[in-house]
Amino acid sequence: MLKYFILIIVVLAILVFVRLILLRLRMDPKSRPAWVDPQVIMGSHHQGSSAYETSSPRRNPANGKRLSGKIAIVTGAGSGIGRACAIAFVREGARVALVGRRRIPLEEVAREIGSAAFVCPGDVSDKNDIERIVRETVAHFGGLNVLVNNAGKLVAGTAESHTEEEWDATQNTNVRGVWLLSKAVLPHMRKSGGGSIINISSVLGLVGAKNRVAYAASKGAVTLMSKAMALDHAPENIRVNAICPGIVETELVSQFITNAPDPEAARKHRVALHPMGRFGKPEDIAYCAVYLASDECAWVTGAAFPVDGGYSAV
Repeated sequence: MLKYFILIIVVLAILVFVRLILLRLRMDPKSRPAWVDPQVIMGSHHQGSSAYETSSPRRNPANGKRLSGKIAIVTGAGSGIGRACAIAFVREGARVALVGRRRIPLEEVAREIGSAAFVCPGDVSDKNDIERIVRETVAHFGGLNVLVNNAGKLVAGTAESHTEEEWDATQNTNVRGVWLLSKAVLPHMRKSGGGSIINISSVLGLVGAKNRVAYAASKGAVTLMSKAMALDHAPENIRVNAICPGIVETELVSQFITNAPDPEAARKHRVALHPMGRFGKPEDIAYCAVYLASDECAWVTGAAFPVDGGYSAV
């Protein structure tokens, strides 16, 4: 009888000991041996897992900022979405080249941001300006990691009402400019070991709308250009994604509504297109851009993100 009693005591002691070990492992993940690490267990089932583990990006910079050490170009940075992206990037630790056709708005944004900003006026529909913008940015900051192609042009019209000049101007800025600037930054991103190109497309790059033929055609091109480029450059660790905003409170949108025959009715109609019941804010788009620029997004490429209050879901 005493023998069985001692055996029970020993078994209970072992169970308590095992329980204490498990509790410690749960509280202190660093103390886990490799064989109980979930990432190692999961990785062992995937071909090439060791390469992934050694190249996995650092998700938490020492200063806690998501874009620490990154250098970005943001076009259309003098107002609206571009301005919001530039401010959000710097807040998260990046240094940013502010690009736009008008110097004064860029300088105002730079004063708000501080020394992390570099003002670089230029026209993204002009190849010579594009080459200069990239050259001066790299010379000023010493490299390049992120490009936000945000500059855009919107001219309302149908296939019949558009002039050739309107069509060409829209495509030159919205499509050709995106292509040429992306082309210009690729060699510098390779030198940096990878990078992120973020193209600001539109919800009209996903669905159609009346009286927006040239604009929708251009943004549809941007969305699919992003996907095609993502496939071309994924092996180089250069990610390419598109953000597809709904109607956002910007100077451009405000101008369109103000010039409508009945501005109040025009606003009400356009707000109603969004199930969430409001226009977007530039910051709504900037939050998505920060994610796409960060190492949190290391395995995301070729995606088109609708940030549209539900517009494209209807």
